[in-house]
Amino acid sequence: MADSTLFDEYFEGKEEVFSPFITPDTRKWGFQLHLKGSLFAALLLLVSFILSFNPAFLPLSKGLLIVVYFLAGMPALIETIEDLSNLIINIDVLMTLAAFGSVLIGSPMEGALLLVLFAISGSMEEAVTSKAKSSLRELHKLSPTTAWVLNDQNRFVVRSVKDVKVQDRILVKAGEVIPLDGLVVKGASSVNLVHLTGENLPVLKKVGDTVPAGGKNIEGALEIEVTHVISDSTLAKIIELVTQAQDAKPKLQQWFDQLSDRYAKAIIFLAFFFALTFPYLLNLPFLGEEGSIYRALAFLIAASPCALIIAIPIAYLSALSVSASKGVLLKGGVTLDGLYNVKKVAFDKTGTLTTGELKWLKSESMSKAPVSDEVMSIAYALEVNAVHPIAKAIQTAGEKLKVQPASIDGFKMIPGYGVEAIYKNTPVFIGQPIYLEDKIESEKYQKLTNWVDEVKTKGYLIAVMRLGDELILFQFEDTLRPNVKDTLSNLQKLGLKLAMLTGDHFASAKKVADELNLDEFYSDLKPEDKLRLVEKFSNESPLAFVGDGVNDAPALARATVGIGMGKGGSRAAVDAADVVLLQDNIDRLDWLFKKSKDTRSVVTQNLVIATLAIFIAAIPALGGWVPLWLAVVMHEGGTVIVGLNGLRLTRK
Repeated sequence: MADSTLFDEYFEGKEEVFSPFITPDTRKWGFQLHLKGSLFAALLLLVSFILSFNPAFLPLSKGLLIVVYFLAGMPALIETIEDLSNLIINIDVLMTLAAFGSVLIGSPMEGALLLVLFAISGSMEEAVTSKAKSSLRELHKLSPTTAWVLNDQNRFVVRSVKDVKVQDRILVKAGEVIPLDGLVVKGASSVNLVHLTGENLPVLKKVGDTVPAGGKNIEGALEIEVTHVISDSTLAKIIELVTQAQDAKPKLQQWFDQLSDRYAKAIIFLAFFFALTFPYLLNLPFLGEEGSIYRALAFLIAASPCALIIAIPIAYLSALSVSASKGVLLKGGVTLDGLYNVKKVAFDKTGTLTTGELKWLKSESMSKAPVSDEVMSIAYALEVNAVHPIAKAIQTAGEKLKVQPASIDGFKMIPGYGVEAIYKNTPVFIGQPIYLEDKIESEKYQKLTNWVDEVKTKGYLIAVMRLGDELILFQFEDTLRPNVKDTLSNLQKLGLKLAMLTGDHFASAKKVADELNLDEFYSDLKPEDKLRLVEKFSNESPLAFVGDGVNDAPALARATVGIGMGKGGSRAAVDAADVVLLQDNIDRLDWLFKKSKDTRSVVTQNLVIATLAIFIAAIPALGGWVPLWLAVVMHEGGTVIVGLNGLRLTRK
């Protein structure tokens, strides 16, 4: 059965390839069909060119050339007719007129080359645009499409989330994702909100607490009273933020497009002007190889921006290729221009600057007594089967210290709070301090609370163990990514300002910011807060934002350049980003910014070369000083030089 989201998107105007009536096996052939057709046309053109040197294969060569004109030329011809019918004259019109006009003066091979290059350039742009739009589909997939709803017979039944109303009661079982925003009315559990807040440590949710759609319930069952319908949920708001951010994102190619339109109109106007006036100004005939129409068409072909079309893409494609080999995926060449202009880089914390995996630091007794290996052995036994991040940190610490799990009895998981058991007839618990509020003396609990708060102000995460009458505090910290400190230092040497935007609490954020010597940091941020700051920074100067969670998707889409973590990051963040670090290799950032500067230099050189090539080829062709074939060779020679210059960027 086709996914309901796919139906919704298709009937809301998505392209035909997303039709739910197409099978998965056939749908794959529809993706990037324009690019596939353009590359196939390029292959046919090459074969036709080779065969044209042998008179015996000349008919076959011409036949292949007709196919090339059909594959690469018909879409351009249809678009040109539509543009002209709307009185629009742009570079597309110029390219089509130049290519088909070349047939009239006996140079169909040159016209086919123009069409193929133009088709490949356009299809690459389409592929990048289609990839950017996929972020919204991934965001939709994060939220369940059904929910367990309490009916009139006091039984939970499955319903579509679209049919759930405010004040309906829903059941979220352990391991399930919360489908709708609501208020907990029964049960307690740890809820992982890392994709919504950036905070890796699951949050205790009990009766009276609010829970957002998209959070993952870890241990116990929760009964929730719905407070917002699906269209008004937290996840829906994030989707709306991504949409708004993408719409507001600067279009880096507007200037070039506007210039191209003016160029096209000028060349077409000049071609008609020369064809009509040369017989009177230069006493030339209208027809014939020396006629004004022939010279005007030659000028139109020679002035076609073949080298200009390839000047920018070849540089970008070379840079994109070498970046991919470094594990850095860039969604389009314009991203490199954005990186070149960036003055400030903002980072998410958890999962970006840090690994998101907790590391055990030490254990201290509240009585100040030495903590024996036996304590870690008991903790190891309690947490060996748990999946909580703190449990994993204790497991890793136990393996590193080579302790053996202690023998415990009566193991019990307390959803949202921790775990408990019996060790040598002594009750033992490890988990949230709040669980002990009514289980130890109030004075002792107050002392524990003060101690916990003091440790938290240093930026550490904690878990409390109660072993009989003894209280032991386990301290943890999020680990920095390898080499991230050197990378950030190199970015600062390039003149970039560094900031951190995180949903984590102030103390933890300050600890990381101080350790990495960041210029500024902001903590306790919600997704809309991050977007607001990113908009503010982007309006002040070009900004790059680096993040990994769903909560980062709006900011990634809104920033001048969004950089997402590909290995550990969410699919939504990856799809919203302009740059994807495929292996979370944040240590490549300084190299990437340097490569953007090299790319800008090569692009500038290519534009100069391409412009000179047009003038050198077009003016002699117009004056009749060189034959057409030589003018075309001179023009295409500029294209070759531009291509070779762009390929220099493939060097690592």
